[in-house]
Amino acid sequence: MATTRRVLMVGLDGYDPVLGERLMAEGELPELQALKQRSARFELEHGTAKRSGLAWEHVSTGRSPEAAQRWAAVHFNPHDYAVWQEPTKLAPFPASLAAKTVVFDPPYFDLGRAPLVRGVVAWGAHDPGTPAAARPEMIGSELAERFGPYPAARWIYGFVWPSPEQTKAMGEALVKAVDTRAVAACWLFRDALPDWDLAYMVVSELHSAAEALWHGIDADHPLHGHASAGPAGEGLKAVYRAVDGLVGRLVAAFPEVTLVAFNLHGMGPNASDLPSMVLLSELLLKQAKGTGVLRSATRAGGDSAVLEVPEGQTWGEMMDAAMTVARPKRRRPPTRIERAMSLFRQRGPGSAGSRSAGPGLGWMPASRYGDYWPTMSAFALPSFYDGRVRINLAGRERRGLVAAADYNRACDEVEQLVRECRDTRTGEPVVESVERVTGRDPLTLGETEADLVFVWRGSAAGFDHPRLGRIGPLPFRRTGGHTGGAGMAYVSGPGILAGERGRRGAFDVAPTVVELVGEAPPEWMSGESFAGAVVGGVEA
Repeated sequence: MATTRRVLMVGLDGYDPVLGERLMAEGELPELQALKQRSARFELEHGTAKRSGLAWEHVSTGRSPEAAQRWAAVHFNPHDYAVWQEPTKLAPFPASLAAKTVVFDPPYFDLGRAPLVRGVVAWGAHDPGTPAAARPEMIGSELAERFGPYPAARWIYGFVWPSPEQTKAMGEALVKAVDTRAVAACWLFRDALPDWDLAYMVVSELHSAAEALWHGIDADHPLHGHASAGPAGEGLKAVYRAVDGLVGRLVAAFPEVTLVAFNLHGMGPNASDLPSMVLLSELLLKQAKGTGVLRSATRAGGDSAVLEVPEGQTWGEMMDAAMTVARPKRRRPPTRIERAMSLFRQRGPGSAGSRSAGPGLGWMPASRYGDYWPTMSAFALPSFYDGRVRINLAGRERRGLVAAADYNRACDEVEQLVRECRDTRTGEPVVESVERVTGRDPLTLGETEADLVFVWRGSAAGFDHPRLGRIGPLPFRRTGGHTGGAGMAYVSGPGILAGERGRRGAFDVAPTVVELVGEAPPEWMSGESFAGAVVGGVEA
């Protein structure tokens, strides 16, 4: 583009357009409603990439899973069957720009790989994906002196639905966090570091709120009748209202900039925690060994459709009581040399890189099955979203049991096994769809990939299998998840014609921002810029 613009890029992490439209219609979000009316508006399609759990890595780095060769935050080493969660290892896209860039708390933005970018990361982000850092360092210190620590650190991954009081407290804390974030952002971008062409911030409180409080606004959710649903619904709406106020504050503080407000996909009920973190692992172990490690439904807390959790008890404590195996000790990721040897066996030389430890996965029940994996023909990897099954393939896994000639048969058997399961509450099938490796040699599967990916249907708390019997039910963990529809992008500013512009790919946001600041998107960036439809575009 010929015109250079000053761009404020605001990620609304966890914003659900359907719920947002509902609250706008009720008059709850006047600032967002006004922004929408004066913006070029796009629906964003994130596709299967939304289930990777790496949406903000996709934005901050400008790379899709295919471009980054990373399909999940959980990595698996076929040499020793170790799993670990890994932070980003990719340079942020502004590192390649001439535009002066300032950032405030965008997840998966590695300041160390963007030496000319200033700002603060991992202040209060939901899943920051990178260590806390500030450039210059004094900015981090001054931010802390002015605004204190992040006000809702306790609630970023809040587990509150068993307690109406805790649910209410979480909503209130997240509102305070949004208000603090709004004031801090204006200070950072207007007073502390005002010399910028691109300012990039992400608002994370909606993400935390949606995952913990969704049952309060979803009348079909199994927990909507729980005593915490009332304060959950009020809390989630209050966080939306606070974000609306944040948007209004930014618009007032920076009236001359081009504002890009967006989220890559919507939110919805959580369909993955219990199936992906517990039930699938137990099912595959029972199939392989004839018995599992999960105690009976009665000993796990009863045989009711929705299990209660006593106030003051965590979900992890409930899982400890429900399982006959202890949490594994935290296992280190492979060293660079070990990883090089493993990748050499899989893909040949030239694939090795550095490795550092991310958050441990020992809390996730699926990790407790790890000692069994080398003796199973198929096993479930720990996963935050979809169900991810790895075939124990000879020639790929060190102790592989399935010959390459039997690979498709093994995949067929696993798919049939899981498709035979029914939701203990509804009696409906638990599987919505299955993705499998096609058109490539399964021996080349990477360390973040799976042979089968199960997309779950509904919010199953337990499985009924015609031959293996009942597994669960278990108490819910998160009530909300990444099951919503299309995301959104609102682009407003001088010379931009308001109106609907149709649907674009979620990966198009980053190259669009690059073009709006007056530069050509690098060839390596994923997606295609829709800046031409923003400036001088024709209203739909």
